[in-house]
Amino acid sequence: MMSLKHLKTLFIGTGQIMLQENAATGVFFLAGIFCGSAVMGLAALLSATIGTYTANLFKYDEEEINSGLYGFSAVLVGVALTCMFQAGITVWLGVLIGSFLAAVIQHFFIVKKIPAFTFPFILVSWVLLFLFSSFPSLGVQAVEGGELTNGNGFTAVFLGYGQVIFQNTIWAGVLFFIGVLICSPVAAIYGLTGAALSALLAYGMHEPVGDIYLGLLSYNAVLCAITFAGRAFQDVLLAFLSIILSVMIVVLMRRLNLPALTFPFVLATWITLILKKVIYGEGANQ
Repeated sequence: MMSLKHLKTLFIGTGQIMLQENAATGVFFLAGIFCGSAVMGLAALLSATIGTYTANLFKYDEEEINSGLYGFSAVLVGVALTCMFQAGITVWLGVLIGSFLAAVIQHFFIVKKIPAFTFPFILVSWVLLFLFSSFPSLGVQAVEGGELTNGNGFTAVFLGYGQVIFQNTIWAGVLFFIGVLICSPVAAIYGLTGAALSALLAYGMHEPVGDIYLGLLSYNAVLCAITFAGRAFQDVLLAFLSIILSVMIVVLMRRLNLPALTFPFVLATWITLILKKVIYGEGANQ
């Protein structure tokens, strides 16, 4: 039977999706996911469990496990697959294997002291997306994407939050925002600002208005903004730079018809951390 300690670790791992080491944040995130889809919510819980127990199985550092570092990429794998594909046996098998691999790859980056962020999720998901899309014999059927007919600036901002974990409902976005807010008000405000700024940038780059309102051009910027959130002027500059880079990368990947996932966030953040080290002489790890 799962102990309260293990349950807390699962919640923290879910909260780490937006870099928040807080169990209450993870509860709000899971509530937001369940608001969008019970199937995605169950996939999130299963993936968090698989990722965490994989780390325990291989006896990874206990402090890192308790900090949720082996849960968040696994959760994203589970939610992504059940969001994009109809949840049949093959997809659930992909969730199990993908969550396991995400935790193992996460450990590799931790050992190498490389700030991977959500890159393990991206690698695993790219492989599974390719397999599911390229081999019809697997019997996996894609889910049609949603549309938003009455969007506005408000929806664009909160759906920018929601799309971080593949949710296209306002309530999910609001719950995600509250989850970040209770852990770090500064990070929550940065995230809102990142969502708004990225939407404006995408509009200026002539991206489809419907996709902008759905938050599809903003969720990577939300993560970038949260990553560099701080009270110093330097933090504002770094966040602003990473937001711009993330939007440019998203637009490029969309035009190349490549699945962006959270890769624009990761790449923009890596570039910004390198520039931070060059300009300010500080380490790339945060």
